Amino acid sequence: MIRYIGKRLLMMVPVLLGVIVIVFTIMYLTPGDPARMMLGAGAPASAVEELRETLGLNDSYFVQLLRYIKNVVFRFDLGQSYASNKPVINEILERFPKTILLATLSVTISVIVGISMGIISATKQYSIFDKIATSIALLGVSMPTFWAGLMAVIIFSVHLRWLPASGSYGWEYWILPSLTLGLSSSATIMRMTRSSLLEVIRQDYIRTARAKGQNERVVIIYHALKNAMIPVITVIGMRFGALLGGSVLIESVFAISGLGKFIIDSISMRDNPVVQGGVLLLALSFSICNLLVDILYGFLDPRIKSQYSISRKRGWRRNAQAQ
Repeated sequence: MIRYIGKRLLMMVPVLLGVIVIVFTIMYLTPGDPARMMLGAGAPASAVEELRETLGLNDSYFVQLLRYIKNVVFRFDLGQSYASNKPVINEILERFPKTILLATLSVTISVIVGISMGIISATKQYSIFDKIATSIALLGVSMPTFWAGLMAVIIFSVHLRWLPASGSYGWEYWILPSLTLGLSSSATIMRMTRSSLLEVIRQDYIRTARAKGQNERVVIIYHALKNAMIPVITVIGMRFGALLGGSVLIESVFAISGLGKFIIDSISMRDNPVVQGGVLLLALSFSICNLLVDILYGFLDPRIKSQYSISRKRGWRRNAQAQ
């Protein structure tokens, strides 16, 4: 299992390097002069040129790219923010916990709702509940999250006045954004749970468990659901990673000062170090989510464990024969 995890960790290295190069290249080619935006439109050209020299913006593309990679890899330095002149890592870590909290709450809601509806839909196939749940899932997948957020604000904040419309000053401020993202993601999880569970409950070992007189709830929960959860876990991990970087619209709608909104604001201000550092952190978070999913595979799917245990035994035999 350790070899399996180590292999996945090594695969993250070229992914992160590719993200660094791509984001740096995009920001380098983006029109606009960060020095001019920092000093203002009325600043003299000499001052702008002096600031560009200080920031290293006059260097060639490859010199700037290699310098940035060296600072990130060997010094863990993401640079200084052009707007606030503070370390980028501090600016990001100040806002990232709110994005993690929003993503965690949303995924928790989506997992509870999606898996529950998927199990009931699969066990009661073609029933009224199955048709209603499938229709709701189709609506949730098709409905844009920013539109759902605006509708939630109009209904529950403006008209009913049950919940606050914006901010993140208490637990009640997280209800609407979490439900908006969570219910949207639960549609995807529900559809995957339903299709996977329908495939599993038609297997021979499920018929054998029923023939032995097992309770239907025991058959579904302890026999069928474990094998059906393998593709569902993939969807959950991908949704959590996507919510970390894709919650920018909801953060903007509900005025949550998270990392996604901070990156969007930095793009408009041409604050390149913040954009590059924020995207790199999101890519790292997404990669860690995929790694955790792969580790869960090893516990849920015995074939992965056996694959690496067999290869390890073969390595021991080769060493023994060589000696």
